[in-house]
Amino acid sequence: MPSHRKLRAAAVVCAVAVVTGPAPVAVWAATTGSAAAAPSVSAPSPDPFSGLTADEIGDKAVTATRSATSLRMTGRVVTEGQPLDIDFAVNDRDECTGVMKIKGGTAELRKIDRITYMKGDEAFWRVSMASQGMPDAQIDPTVELVKGRWLKIAPGQAGSADLSGVCDLKSLLADLDEDKAERRGLTRGPDAEVDGTPVATLVKKKAEDETTTVSVSQEGKPYILKMVKAGGEEPGAMVLSDYDKPVRVVVPPADETVDLSKLGGGTPA
Repeated sequence: MPSHRKLRAAAVVCAVAVVTGPAPVAVWAATTGSAAAAPSVSAPSPDPFSGLTADEIGDKAVTATRSATSLRMTGRVVTEGQPLDIDFAVNDRDECTGVMKIKGGTAELRKIDRITYMKGDEAFWRVSMASQGMPDAQIDPTVELVKGRWLKIAPGQAGSADLSGVCDLKSLLADLDEDKAERRGLTRGPDAEVDGTPVATLVKKKAEDETTTVSVSQEGKPYILKMVKAGGEEPGAMVLSDYDKPVRVVVPPADETVDLSKLGGGTPA
């Protein structure tokens, strides 16, 4: 039977897994959050997508976006019915740095050299642990162990597999092409702008009250710049930016870090 320390350590990692959730860039169906519609604008002249159907523009957008070496994603996803706000920069070397917020709690996440570091405030850890069903009697001592410190999680430690996809850009972008049929039947809506960049607007109506809109850059590579889902059970938005820009990840100071293995959670998953 595992010790209470091991149970607490494992619960911490499970809590982390809760807030990471599904891949946030599964563009055609899984984006969530909230955003106002962008105003329509005139298309660049000549239109870079002239003669292409909306589905063909979508294909070009997916191909270009999957070729990215890095990007930043900002918006909201829903995990276990809970809204999660994220702001992450991630590259194709499995490195990332960013912030997530859930129910008033905030946590920072960094990954570099295959090591994941996570630092949450008290509210974040309490919400995460409670959502995992941790007994109240265990939450207080566990929070005391990790609050204000960076939890260091190495490959092979309990729960590390649950976090492996968070900073895996190739895996995240692979989701874009997982179900080609899902992005068929697009129509082209009014052109617009995302942060000053002109975009082609692709629209798919999945149900009477559910519409997904994808904004594709009309300048440079046809990267996906924004995704909005209106209606349905999970309305919202995700913005993708800083394509192919360097991602700088700083290793936390050793004196501010607690190794998961020191908490009794070093057993391989």
